[in-house]
Amino acid sequence: MIDIQWYVVLGAFALDFKFGDPGRWPHPVALMGNAISFFEPVFRRIDKNPVVSGWLFAVFLIGSTWLLGLFIVLFSMAIHPFVGMVVQGILLFFCFSSRTLEKEAMKVFWTLKNQGIDAARKQVAMIVGRQTENLDEKGVTRACVETVAENFVDGFLSPLFFALIGGVPAALAYKMVNTLDSMVGYKNEQYFYFGRASAQIDDVANFIPSKFSVICIALAACFFSLKKGEQALSFGFFEGKLHKSPNAGYPEAAFAGALEIRLGGPSMYHGHLVEKPWIGSRFKDPDTYKIKQACDLMMTSSILAVLMACIILVIA
Repeated sequence: MIDIQWYVVLGAFALDFKFGDPGRWPHPVALMGNAISFFEPVFRRIDKNPVVSGWLFAVFLIGSTWLLGLFIVLFSMAIHPFVGMVVQGILLFFCFSSRTLEKEAMKVFWTLKNQGIDAARKQVAMIVGRQTENLDEKGVTRACVETVAENFVDGFLSPLFFALIGGVPAALAYKMVNTLDSMVGYKNEQYFYFGRASAQIDDVANFIPSKFSVICIALAACFFSLKKGEQALSFGFFEGKLHKSPNAGYPEAAFAGALEIRLGGPSMYHGHLVEKPWIGSRFKDPDTYKIKQACDLMMTSSILAVLMACIILVIA
């Protein structure tokens, strides 16, 4: 196992907080996506059973990512410990996406405010998986807030969690897990069997972070209102389990309680209506400004999570 230092975590978060996704740099996640596209047809030919080939495909890519990350870290540490720390900080920076998530969500907010619903539908379609062409303003806002909540876990808390327990190689392996789920984890005709492994591994990987996210969100909400912090905690654990996903419902429900809004409900995915339960049904549908409040809550939660991680690393 590769231990990680608190200053590496803090430095990686500081880079993400300042710069977000450096679009002009070669991004490891983009390379992961290229690897997935390249190896998918290769592994589909290995075994006629798509479930078996899907498992081989997922395990190969996740394991290869971990090994490559381990090699890079060990090689850089062999050059000089300082070089190793810098390389680890940069690689972990690429695993975080809280600032980029905030930027993309705020684009939806400003588009709704300044350009109208048609433009906002197109903008929110860039960050959500559901169909957006028939969403009204409340539907666009709800989709955006749900994405901010869910991706607090996928894009920040889970990589941080795996960095704590297995160093940067584990964080990189998690990013491959999440990228696999995003690309082949759909329950459609093409990936229903082949992508099953990727979806199940992603569910397992996010199981603990999604539950811990409720605590982070509740603590962050306390900075805005003690009542909202209490609601985030109770909604997160009691209504989060209503969601069809074993993980996504927990941060979404915590956000619903903290922001006092209704989330969830029926949504269209790939031409099919998916009946999702309402979360926070006692509250009203969100207005546009809830996007900004959701971003503030997500960033505050991220800061608190980093501080807790650093304290754990110092004590350990």
